Amino acid sequence: MSGKLRTNIFSGLEQIVEKDYSLSEKTWFGLGGKAEFFIQPQTVEQLADVVRRCSENNISLRVLGYGSNLLIRDEGVKGVVIKLDGEEFCKVEQKEHSIIAGAGADLSKLVLDCVRKGLGGIESLAGIPGSIGGAVRMNAGGNFGDFGSAVESVTLMDNEGKVFEKSKPELSFDYRQTNITAKIILAAKLKMIEADPQQLLRSVKEVWIYKKNTQPLNMKSAGCVFKNPRGMSAGAMIDRSGLKGSKIGGASVSEKHANFIVAEKGCKSSDVITLIDLIKKKVKDKFDVSLELEIEIW
Repeated sequence: MSGKLRTNIFSGLEQIVEKDYSLSEKTWFGLGGKAEFFIQPQTVEQLADVVRRCSENNISLRVLGYGSNLLIRDEGVKGVVIKLDGEEFCKVEQKEHSIIAGAGADLSKLVLDCVRKGLGGIESLAGIPGSIGGAVRMNAGGNFGDFGSAVESVTLMDNEGKVFEKSKPELSFDYRQTNITAKIILAAKLKMIEADPQQLLRSVKEVWIYKKNTQPLNMKSAGCVFKNPRGMSAGAMIDRSGLKGSKIGGASVSEKHANFIVAEKGCKSSDVITLIDLIKKKVKDKFDVSLELEIEIW
């Protein structure tokens, strides 16, 4: 389909559609090319309209959260990238001991708000950057717990733009993954427990101190690059393969935590990808373990 025809697909939605939109500033790595179409729907109806048009015209569709565990290739992304940052998608409501959080809401902010209100359940996620939608999709978490354990149900949208719900036990969470197949997550309902705000704050501080001491928080990265193989630490394996500090172009394996790749001045996405391939090969050679990516590459 010609570029002109593809543009016509979104006629009438010009106010929310941008063509050839640079995505690098939308990711924590600060790398990568442009999106063919970048769309910021302001309402569920507009979003459903976009989803239907993509489906009918066979245009690939991706949803961008906070870009905190994402690497975008230098050549950019064909098709549509949706960002749910309109007010309607960022709402957070409290109903007794439940929180309903929109997919575009900020996870870090929600953690702190809940701590202040004496609502326990997600304090272990302190310091994990991302949107609620992204946290659901990859079951965000760390050494202290994961997001899925607090999620009761999610509101989703299918390829026809229909909105539906999925609840536990039909909804299941595993290590850095979930069984959600729908492209679009609209909201999550979280079950919270009453707790002492001071105690929650102490937990948050503990998590923060641990992160500060063990992770390169002040550098451009996308968190842990690889999932931990069962019963093993990806970071320790990378370290024992002699890769700490290894560099390719502007990408290097963090000296502080070997499962982090940091982007330095002049770094390109291809540098990060080449370094990822080198790490996989070295770890495979040394431990006969195939590392799986935790970050997404578009």
